[in-house]
Amino acid sequence: TATTLSKLKNGIYDTPVALAAKSHLRNRRPLVIGVSTNDALSITAKNIGELMNYKYHYFLPLKQDDSSNKPSSIVCDFESLSDTIEAALNGKQLQPLLS
Repeated sequence: TATTLSKLKNGIYDTPVALAAKSHLRNRRPLVIGVSTNDALSITAKNIGELMNYKYHYFLPLKQDDSSNKPSSIVCDFESLSDTIEAALNGKQLQPLLS
């Protein structure tokens, strides 16, 4: 996930997932991103933050995963996928950070 986020942020479209994302964005369709990675609160945080500010990029709500054993880990809330897609289709971002 961290590699794909970096590629999206830097405009590198060399994988099927990145090419599908590019197609959505080219056609001005919302791109819903679900982040689950062990380094989200370290080096990947910059890419997540920048992508959150890009037009047509929407994130599933995310939260810290096991802060004691994995202090940099983030998981997304897949249960909110339908709500996130509906909000994205209306140009709105659900609260991306959960406690």
